[in-house]
Order: sequence, then C-alpha cells, then structure tokens
Amino acid sequence: MRWVVAFAAVSFGLLSGPVPASAAPAAPEPLCTMKDSRIGELSGLVSDGAKLYGINDGGTKVQVFVLGRDCKVQKVLTDKTDPFDVEDLARTSDGTLWLSDTGDNKKGRLTVALLELSPAGKLTVHRLTYPDGQHDTEALIMDKAGTPYLITKDILGEARVYRPSGPLASPGPTNLEKVGTVKIATTDTQGGPVGSIGSVLVTGGASSADGTVVALRTYTDAYLYSAPDGDVLAALQRTPVRIPLPGEKQGEAIAFDPDGTLLSGSEGVGEPIRAVSGAAALAAASAPSPDGKPASSASGGSSSDGGGVPYLPAAGIAVAVVGLGWFGFSRLRRRRG
Repeated sequence: MRWVVAFAAVSFGLLSGPVPASAAPAAPEPLCTMKDSRIGELSGLVSDGAKLYGINDGGTKVQVFVLGRDCKVQKVLTDKTDPFDVEDLARTSDGTLWLSDTGDNKKGRLTVALLELSPAGKLTVHRLTYPDGQHDTEALIMDKAGTPYLITKDILGEARVYRPSGPLASPGPTNLEKVGTVKIATTDTQGGPVGSIGSVLVTGGASSADGTVVALRTYTDAYLYSAPDGDVLAALQRTPVRIPLPGEKQGEAIAFDPDGTLLSGSEGVGEPIRAVSGAAALAAASAPSPDGKPASSASGGSSSDGGGVPYLPAAGIAVAVVGLGWFGFSRLRRRRG
C-alpha cells in the first residue's frame, strides 16, 4: 500500500515530560530468528515456556503457528473461518488461544470479533460492537479471570480501553464498553515504519502468566504495568516501566514467558524474536504498597494525566495526514477493505 505522511512542527513540549528512572532496564537479546516465509507478518505472540505461538497479521483463514524456541514451525493450527483482520493473540491458563480480529484501518467495520480456539481445535466466534463508532485495535490483554481488554491504536497517543459489557455471546454481537484511556508519549527510540509517530501507536498487548503484570507495546517501546491484584484497568492507570525495543522493522508482537521474560517480535522474514530477562519482576517491583505508594523507585518519574505513561523530553511533534496517509499507518502493504 502506498502512503504519505507529512510531519510539521507545532508547539514545543507537546507530548513531553520527565524521563523515568527505569527507561532502559535491560537491552533486548536475540532469542531466535523467524526464517519461515509462512509467518512473515508476525503480529501476535504468546509463550508457554516450551513453545511459542504466533499469528500473522490479517489472513484469509485462521492460522496459529506453533514454534520451538528456535523459531522453527513445529505445527500449524488451522480453521477455515475467514477473519477480517487478525492483529493480536492471547492464551488463557487452560490453553485456549484467543485471536483478536479487531483491525480496522478504514474504520468501517460494523463489528469486530474475538476468535476462541480451544486446545481441542474448536473455533468459536464472538462478535463485538463498540459503543462509540469504529476503531482500529491491535492490542488484546486477557486478565487472569478471562476478561478481554481491547486497546485501540490512536494517532494522538491516547488509546481507548474497552471490555465486554457482559458475558461473550456466540456469534453475538456482545456490546463493548469504554472503561478507560491510556496516554502514551513520543519517545526517541529508533525503529518502526513511520518514524516518531510509531512510538505512540499501540500495536500489541500481553499479560504475565500470573496476571500480575500487563504490557502494551508500540512500534518502538514496551510499557509494563504492575497489576498485583490482577486488575488490568487499575494497572493501566499506574506509571509503567518502559523498555525500549529499538531497531524493530515493524514491531507488533509482545509476550511473556512464564518466568517473566519479555518477548518481542516484528513483521518480516529474517527478523528476530528478542527477550528481556526479568522484565516482569522489574515491573512488579514498582507495585503500590497498601498506602498507595510504589514499593520501590523502579518505575520512577511521573505519570501523564490518567494514563500513567512515562514521557521523554521532546521538542514536540505535529502530524499532518495528507490524502490517504493515515490509511497506511498500520501497514506497509495492501490490506483487505
């Protein structure tokens, strides 16, 4: 897909603020390299410790690739159901895989969907409707109780958070309710397909195995939020630990190993899966104590209004969308309408 995005300077200090002490807790280390052309558009990732599970962006049928720790495909779980635009992947403790069919570049879908793939291979479609119009959503977080949270991809860095207003129906639709927002500021981390703007676009989500840490990522950075009681919404209002993920071509995948290692991946054959050891423990160390104060100074800095996202100093940025420029923000290739 051809796209044009124009950048113009505006008021200094927009989307800027103090640097958190934990801005770079560790550098990502390569785990393995994705060489299989069948999974050249890695968009969602989960781990059970022994194996990785990955999905491509979009697609004409449901496919989940089961990978070894060497990134080699061991098996492909398939279903003939034709999704619209799958973007993220989650896994609950019973082994059920949840595919987030929520991409909507053109903002034209009447419904989105969660695709529930049981360990036995049965697929169940749960259609969902937003209460306030269409959204392009690439991040899914499942809490420990199995409640899904959808986090939108927003050009201005204020992502909206939605969850079902009741039990998931099949095929539905089940109404979603807006339950919060998360503000993300621009950073100077290099990478991604759209320059500085990529640092505010939410492209993936994850939850640790015990549910006490949740993560969001942009094209350039990961944000880890402490959730000591498993409350995702409360966690997303806290100041997160930011982990830069520099140099990823089109970083959209984020996951936790059961031991708390953070995993990240990018679209593109030949791109690595990278690991940050001890990431979840670092985020958990910033959990608030009973008096509401952080248990340690690990996360540092101050939060943005309502979003709890650390800021990097910046001269400010402005975005001018020219013609169909915004249409291409999410992808560098043609997408089904």
